[in-house]
Amino acid sequence: MVKRARIIYNPSSGRETLKPKLVDVLNVLENGGYETSTFATTPKPHSARDEAARVAKDGFDLIVAAGGDGTINDVINGIAPLEQRPKLGIIPAGTTNDFARALGIPRDDFVEAAKVMIDGELMPMDVGKAYNEHETRYFVNIAAGGRLTELTYDVPSDLKTIFGYMAYMLKAVEMLPSSHPVQIEAQYDGGEYKGKALMFFLAMTNSVGGLEQLVPDASLNDGNFTMIIVKTGNVFEVLQLITKALNGGRHIDDNRIVYKKTKNFSIVPKTGRKMPINLDGEFGGNAPMKFTNLKQHIQIFANLKNKKLTDQ
Repeated sequence: MVKRARIIYNPSSGRETLKPKLVDVLNVLENGGYETSTFATTPKPHSARDEAARVAKDGFDLIVAAGGDGTINDVINGIAPLEQRPKLGIIPAGTTNDFARALGIPRDDFVEAAKVMIDGELMPMDVGKAYNEHETRYFVNIAAGGRLTELTYDVPSDLKTIFGYMAYMLKAVEMLPSSHPVQIEAQYDGGEYKGKALMFFLAMTNSVGGLEQLVPDASLNDGNFTMIIVKTGNVFEVLQLITKALNGGRHIDDNRIVYKKTKNFSIVPKTGRKMPINLDGEFGGNAPMKFTNLKQHIQIFANLKNKKLTDQ
């Protein structure tokens, strides 16, 4: 029986460098035994999500998400709600490519990334479910809330195309002085936090915003989020925490944060201000919101020979 693969790619991702390499990527998959076709995302909202759901229901064996973290998130949202879910491959062509970094997938060579789907490991990966009374969405790398976490969708697409990762850094420097803690109530397995918080993270990998030490003890499929609540809003203290994170992950024992493992999490802002939720770098609605980790929910190709990020 012929195996079928569908490449869902974002033609504007990664400074628009992917399209010229698509023929080479197709050849890798065809030679690996997949009858392969492509779909270019459109300006229509969630075109990648809708195409992923369509081909999954049509019985495709493999979906390849080719683009940035936003494209991957859209594809995940297309297949995560389904009972029968195809395998997932990643071609990183975005600005930060956090998820691909965590999976050990080459981020500077699209052809080598495609080879991971032939020679790499197929592993069951956790998927996060975020939901409130208005909607349900899914994520595979991070959920976050707080003013600073808005920067990934505050940066205009043309600046990301021109300046790449530096565009995010410039935006963070601009936003930090105007970011202030808000009063929250958070519930997690075995505990709660009531007080002021600048931001929170629910990390599923060790790569968040390009920082690989933010979650030094990450596991990709243990069924738990790593929860980080940053309590301080002082600019200098935030910079101290970032410095600690960059120097061996020493921030995890700092009393200015709460660092826990949990399968479930809920967040309720107690002020009149909205708290937008960031899911894999995309706007995911406003809190109040609940989160649940769906353990080993999707089979994803990875290259983890030199990484210790699994529960297996």
